[in-house]
Formats: sequence, C-alpha cells, structure tokens
Amino acid sequence: MQKLLTALQSTFSMRNLGTLHSFLGLQATYTNHGMHLSQYAYATDLLRKAAMSDCKPVSTPLPTKFFQSVQPDCPYDRPDHYRQITGALQYLTLTRPDLLYAVNFLCQHMHAPMQSHYLLLKRVLRYVKGTLTLGLPIHSSTLELTGYADSDWATNPDDQRSITGYCALKRCTGT
Repeated sequence: MQKLLTALQSTFSMRNLGTLHSFLGLQATYTNHGMHLSQYAYATDLLRKAAMSDCKPVSTPLPTKFFQSVQPDCPYDRPDHYRQITGALQYLTLTRPDLLYAVNFLCQHMHAPMQSHYLLLKRVLRYVKGTLTLGLPIHSSTLELTGYADSDWATNPDDQRSITGYCALKRCTGT
C-alpha cells in the first residue's frame, strides 16, 4: 500500500488523509467483517429538500400490485421539482440497489411527469425514510458470482412492453 501511495504522490499532488470515513456523500463504517457503505446523510438531506423529513415510512418503494394507468392523468405542476428530486434519487442508488427499479421507473417520466408519478415519487421517499441505514456491506471473501434474471412479459398496459430485471450476487464461501 505504501509503495502505491508513493507512486501516486510522485505523479499527482496529493496527501494521505488516513482511513476513509466520508467521500462524495458516502459514509464508510468499519465492522469486524469489513466495511459498510451508506448514504445516510445524503438521504436525510434529500428528504429535507423534498419537505418529507417527517413523513410516515412505508415498507416497499412501489406498490406491489402497481400497473401504470391507461386513464388520463393531470400533469404535475412543478416538473422541475420532480426532476430534481428524481435525479437526486439516482445518486442514492450507488449504495441502495433496492431503489433501482423504482427510480428507473420515475426517470422514464422526467420529460412530462404526471400527478400520479409525483405520488409514486413521494412513496419512494417514504420508503427511503424508513430505510435510512441500509447500504452496501463490503466483506473480504472468496468470490462466487451468481446471476438471476426476471421478465414480466408485456404486462405494461400502456405500451405492452416487457420489463426485464437482473441481479448479480457475490456469495461468501469463506473469509
């Protein structure tokens, strides 16, 4: 490690600040098994900016039986607010893969958000409120990569498109 730091310092103007604790809105907490990355402060600030610091938490980011409506909906009157909060949620997905599907869905409507999309955005923020301490655990282990895929086969009532998701997991087989 010292050899790498010396080589970097000979090329770049830098200094070693010691053990990582916070970087670009990410907090690193060290445990007996490794490290836990979270964005607690960022998520708390996001809730404050969205005026949802005191909201009631929910257990899922989107309703479990959610389908996009084919009914006409009225446009959301503050589309820039929608875009700002949704864009901020995108950065939160760095340590929160549980938010990826919901945030991706919200991003698909950034060009012309409707009132129903804003209500879903508020639901995602309520989920964030209840899961502020979640993040990514990083452990040293033997790496075994496993992949999963899922498709809903044309269940979107508006455009009959399929939604496909995938997940790649590392499994710890030893330390």
